[in-house]
Amino acid sequence: MDSLDSVTLEASDPRAAADFHSAAFGLDASLVRVRASEAPTTGFRGFTLSLVVSQPGDVDALFLTARDAGATVLKPAAKSLWGYGGVLRAPDGTIWQIATSAKKDTGPATRDIDELVLLLGVEDVKASKRFYVEQGLTVNKSFGGKYVEFAAGPGTVKLSLYKRRGLAKVAGVPADGTGSHRLVLAAATRPFTDPDGFTWEPTAPSTVPA
Repeated sequence: MDSLDSVTLEASDPRAAADFHSAAFGLDASLVRVRASEAPTTGFRGFTLSLVVSQPGDVDALFLTARDAGATVLKPAAKSLWGYGGVLRAPDGTIWQIATSAKKDTGPATRDIDELVLLLGVEDVKASKRFYVEQGLTVNKSFGGKYVEFAAGPGTVKLSLYKRRGLAKVAGVPADGTGSHRLVLAAATRPFTDPDGFTWEPTAPSTVPA
């Protein structure tokens, strides 16, 4: 395994979740998939999905379409030391960050997405880093026990690790949560579960929810 090919979000209404992804973000259904699940889950699910874009106007454009599609704003888009961005919660409960490192617009706003990043909130970043390196992933960036980013190939999802409580703070929600992550990761690998309970499966052909 050398990359994260796609993520599957488990939702009570997979058709509605897929429609949200299309209307809100225009996402590639082969990268962010959905399937039905009634697995109990409460509070923070331990991950966020992040859309990285080129300029502040693009953040605002995606925020607008996401809100129109039913998302709830957790953190309004705003300037920060690192750029511009905000956080939303989708109707199915998934937390989405939309961000850019740019401070100013350089052209007309678009809804183009440069990167799709999955951030896993883990209890021990160093231990999870070792675990994933053993599975075949290559570290691209690492900041001690706080943050790790793995290399990603073209057309794949970038995987990053963050302290669970730190990620919850970034998302603007309490860190407590129980039950299912309602998330499955897919790659060229055997099935396994990581130290924080995140499930991996072999990559399968994409299907559209009925």
